[in-house]
Amino acid sequence: MELEAIFPLIKEIKDEEMKSKVKKCIEIAMERGGWDSLDEIPFTLLIENAYSYVKHVNNVARMAYEIGKARGDVDMDILIAGAILHDIGKLLEYEKKNGKVVKSRLGKYVRHPVSGAALAMEVGLDVRVVNIIAAHSKEGEFVKRCKEAIIVHHCDFIDFEIARWENDN
Repeated sequence: MELEAIFPLIKEIKDEEMKSKVKKCIEIAMERGGWDSLDEIPFTLLIENAYSYVKHVNNVARMAYEIGKARGDVDMDILIAGAILHDIGKLLEYEKKNGKVVKSRLGKYVRHPVSGAALAMEVGLDVRVVNIIAAHSKEGEFVKRCKEAIIVHHCDFIDFEIARWENDN
């Protein structure tokens, strides 16, 4: 599987070690979650017929990337890595059962920001990437967000709210 074809912004990560760890994180999550393809995963179970995890991650990553470039005062490698991995825990939070994607046993007890952050720590990603993953959702209200995490948090909610609006209209 060519992850740079699925998530094109991986190519923009300049630090080769970080790029390798991002890919390793995705590969481990797919293996542990039992996923053969990322295309079969919806980005949320909260919106009926939600579009794919891949589309959502790429939407968030592209928005974050453009904001990072416009600002010029953030670490772009950290921002891109965190944006691409912000929902990596969903590969563990969800499972496919009887042809349908549902909450996994783990997902019933541990939300994706927590499992994703643990996975990022396991592969040795920078603490700011871990912060982006851990703090991109409501869990982030209880910790300090780095600048890059603030950007990804808002991009994630922009994409979610637009998807919900499209579903309702």
